Amino acid sequence: MGLPQEQDAAVKQGEGHEATAPVKKVPVPQEPGPGQILVKINWTGLCASDKSLIHDEWKAFGVAMQDAAKGIAGHEGAGEVVAVHSDVQSLWKVGDRAGVKWVVSVCRDCEFCTNGTDELHCPKQLNSGFTMPGTFQEYCLTDGRYATRIPEGVTDEEAGPIMCGGVTAYTACKRSTVRPGQWIVMIGGGGGLGHFGVQYAKAMGMRVIAVDGGDDKRKLCKDLGAEEFIDFEQAKDLAAEVTRITTYGAHAVIVFAASKEGYAVAPAMLRPGGTVVSVGLPKDPSVVAGAPPIMMALKKLNIVGSVTGTLKDVEEALDFTARGLVHPILTKGTLADVDKFCKLMEAGKLPGRAVLRIAA
Repeated sequence: MGLPQEQDAAVKQGEGHEATAPVKKVPVPQEPGPGQILVKINWTGLCASDKSLIHDEWKAFGVAMQDAAKGIAGHEGAGEVVAVHSDVQSLWKVGDRAGVKWVVSVCRDCEFCTNGTDELHCPKQLNSGFTMPGTFQEYCLTDGRYATRIPEGVTDEEAGPIMCGGVTAYTACKRSTVRPGQWIVMIGGGGGLGHFGVQYAKAMGMRVIAVDGGDDKRKLCKDLGAEEFIDFEQAKDLAAEVTRITTYGAHAVIVFAASKEGYAVAPAMLRPGGTVVSVGLPKDPSVVAGAPPIMMALKKLNIVGSVTGTLKDVEEALDFTARGLVHPILTKGTLADVDKFCKLMEAGKLPGRAVLRIAA
């Protein structure tokens, strides 16, 4: 197949906040296993979840990168198929463009896999950068029965971040149950997830109120289609501002920001019957998504969670980009920039979505 023996990969070193992911040489898988394809990763997104796994931020929840991942994070890969196992040759051929997602494979037999909507909860799923080596490497194995075909009109650098960030925002918009013409608030609307959410919601006919901090985020959110912007650095009462704009409160609030303050204020922004969608994952285990029972009961509020998206959700999310409706704002780098981008992300200074150029 003409594959090299070694490749560059960003490999986790150390533990906790001081952990790093320097570029090292690792072996290239020479043959896909049963059901697998080998993808040459051209571009990969860098997700906040990658930062959390590299820095062990979720250990308090019992979630940490497994040894099977070999220290290689990443789950937003896009590139070219370079090898195909014989049992998936009806699905893929060398040269096809493929996306590698957080969920690498599912069992296809359990209740969650067979109900048509819920395979993300398969108890036997494998995850890129968590239980399998991820996309922070030049060549990545993935399940050919669960890989995503990248459509015409979507570049690899755009497709990568949609494999997780984009579809997460899109699915959260669907989970909100907001209909065209109704109000939706995006807490963290100018961030890596939120800027996707603003665009998907706008394309789906929702009226968007973006909440974030600073003039740069204001311009970004308004340019992407937010009807209103609330600067949390200036507004004294965020919930009152939402009520002023909407009269009775928003129909839904998506909390993209992994912050205690965002989760605390979200229920107060809702009108009766409204919904909070929990997306951002704080590392502080004391943060809870919810409201006092009297508020929940009297206003008939809904609190729901949303995590990434199914195989079909990813196809739908990519279609918005193929049709020119949604485009990620990208901060570009290379494998050598993983640690730098993680620091910028931690400081809230990483515009849009980070993508890494992997293969030359």
